[in-house]
Amino acid sequence: MYDGGKIITGIIIFLAFALFPFYSNIGKADIKPPKPSLDTPVIKALKVKSCVEPKQYMRESHMQLLIKWRDAALRHAQRVYVNSKGDEYVISLQKTCLRCHSNRSEFCDRCHKYADVDPYCWDCHFSKAKQEEQR
Repeated sequence: MYDGGKIITGIIIFLAFALFPFYSNIGKADIKPPKPSLDTPVIKALKVKSCVEPKQYMRESHMQLLIKWRDAALRHAQRVYVNSKGDEYVISLQKTCLRCHSNRSEFCDRCHKYADVDPYCWDCHFSKAKQEEQR
């Protein structure tokens, strides 16, 4: 009974650590997600603006699609992707995705920074500027 002060102090310290993630993020949840810029010459020139899959699917699952593409291309030598509408696309990040979405900083990096993710795509795949720089 004489250790009540120590016990209460311990409980307060425990609660401070346990609740830290909650009170350190107060007021940060109201940040609106960024809208990726689709302002590229290739996209502007398209009559029908569509991606390999519907917009919502690409927002939510593009990384899973890219992993499937990687496995299909590298492990199974499959180079053609047939989407949900039956259209065929070449399985290639640089030749398919980056052909339209060439503005990496405005399109990819903006959302990845917001979501605090660091995709490893760019460990192997380069932007056109970086490719020319390495030549």
